[in-house]
Amino acid sequence: MKWVEKTAKTIDEAVEMALQELNITKDNVDIEVLEQPNKGLFGLIGTRLAKVRVTIREEQKEELPIVEKISNEEDKKKEKDIAYKFLREVLNCMDIKAEIKIKYKETGLYINLIGPKMGMIIGRRGQTLDSLQYLVSLVVNKNKGKDEYVRIVLDTENYRKKREETLVRLANRLAERVVKTRKKVELEPMNPYERRIIHSTLQNHPSVFTYSEGEEPNRKVIIACK
Repeated sequence: MKWVEKTAKTIDEAVEMALQELNITKDNVDIEVLEQPNKGLFGLIGTRLAKVRVTIREEQKEELPIVEKISNEEDKKKEKDIAYKFLREVLNCMDIKAEIKIKYKETGLYINLIGPKMGMIIGRRGQTLDSLQYLVSLVVNKNKGKDEYVRIVLDTENYRKKREETLVRLANRLAERVVKTRKKVELEPMNPYERRIIHSTLQNHPSVFTYSEGEEPNRKVIIACK
């Protein structure tokens, strides 16, 4: 809640000072008189100034960031345009015809490619798709600060969801093996996104725990007994 407190000889003067600082009209604020003015003895001794608190009303505060909302929408459109242009150029170079659908979600920018040769885009275990996603992220987030980072998810033929379901099944199956054999299991190297799926799937497992070993791009998940 945005508010200011001001003191002056009269209540009206204190309110006017507050309105000027907030750069707002009297109709859009709530005014609370904290101290009434008092001239004191003989108009000199014990003189007390008027003190007020002026608060911007909630409905007015919602209207204030309109410029920021417009600016944010412009930024999103610009980021979508950058991603689209980059992907179109890459696909043309690969001689791949595909429809590029881009939309914003709460967690970031989601891009879906639709076309006849998507196997080439996915690559072995999604490596080509991951690499292309990384490049799009670099292009979109160029010159952005840490707080401005836009998460990019590139998908085609619902590969991400299918891959996630496969990894969840794999994690549970290998966890059962670890429990039976009492020996740890080392998975193949995975990217950070896929490793997080394994960790998340087994994080509450009563008998096993997971951790990662190695350096990128050969970092892998280990499943071991607790």
